Amino acid sequence: MSRLVCLQSFKEYRMTRHAIVAAVISVMLLAGCSTVSVQKRAYLGVPAYQPTDPAKVEILRTEPTRPFDRLGEIDLEPAGNPPVQKLEQKLKDAAAQMGADAAVIVADKTRLMGGYVTGPWWGGQIVPEYGRVIVAVAIRYRQ
Repeated sequence: MSRLVCLQSFKEYRMTRHAIVAAVISVMLLAGCSTVSVQKRAYLGVPAYQPTDPAKVEILRTEPTRPFDRLGEIDLEPAGNPPVQKLEQKLKDAAAQMGADAAVIVADKTRLMGGYVTGPWWGGQIVPEYGRVIVAVAIRYRQ
């Protein structure tokens, strides 16, 4: 009788352990579902500057009143629903790599990213895919 109780408690232990492992894996997968793709394009004829400190890079919604030079553009393409802090950090990191003091957001919109075909080969339908795109201009203040 005690062997049966021991075997039953072992099965419960294994089931509980599997449930915990499955829950941890699920949380890890859900946390990894939001990503941010970053693309930088330096403008032609702009000198290359040393990278700046990302913590000091400002994120602006309007053009500053101080004189500045435009260094290039940064595109962010978030997938999923990443937090605003993650988007801002990616923007600051990309601007800092270009030597910028600030990044001015000029567009935050949804656009056609591509599409896919569904249905049978003789009557397939093209389904468009839309995605969010954030465009910012990296700037450096004149001294």
